Amino acid sequence: MATHPAPDRSTGPGRSGDPDRTTTSTVTLRVNGVPRRLTLDNRTTVLDALREHLDLTGAKKGCDHGQCGACTVLVDGRRTNSCLLPAVAHDGAEITTVEGLAELVGPAEGGALHPLQQAFVDRDGFQCGYCTPGQLCSAVGAISEAAAGHPSYVTSLTAGPPGPPVPLSPDEIRERMSGNLCRCGAYPNIVGAIEDVTR
Repeated sequence: MATHPAPDRSTGPGRSGDPDRTTTSTVTLRVNGVPRRLTLDNRTTVLDALREHLDLTGAKKGCDHGQCGACTVLVDGRRTNSCLLPAVAHDGAEITTVEGLAELVGPAEGGALHPLQQAFVDRDGFQCGYCTPGQLCSAVGAISEAAAGHPSYVTSLTAGPPGPPVPLSPDEIRERMSGNLCRCGAYPNIVGAIEDVTR
């Protein structure tokens, strides 16, 4: 019986011996209004690109599973958990971090803050501050969603979504912010700060 050599499986698609295997990609992320061109490992998340490659450490790595909200940023105007987003899948995306929030309302002259940032300061809407960047970005997104008529679980619907702007009552704010955890328990002041901005 003739024997044949085992096939060489060290090459081919996805194999380590494959000379065409690519583990990095070059992407452009528009971060806080500035285009940033990066060559990244294909597994790099938006959160790690921001923190490790762009030195924007406002977004925090909490659970790294999309459950705590500490990494929340705005991607193309919508709030999202940046720890779950592959950066290479967001080539050309507009990303706003806590460092760029003030620019959303106009040029930040002389250290001016976004109204939500100022409200968090005025209301003591934080203690240790670890979750605060994610809380702020999430609140900006929640306010935009409500203004666009997107309902939450507690919204009383009179028409199909999206409907008219949704008033942000304390219950609405609590529901819309429920994806952002605060281990210090600053929730009442966070709700109050968001109410101040939406009145």
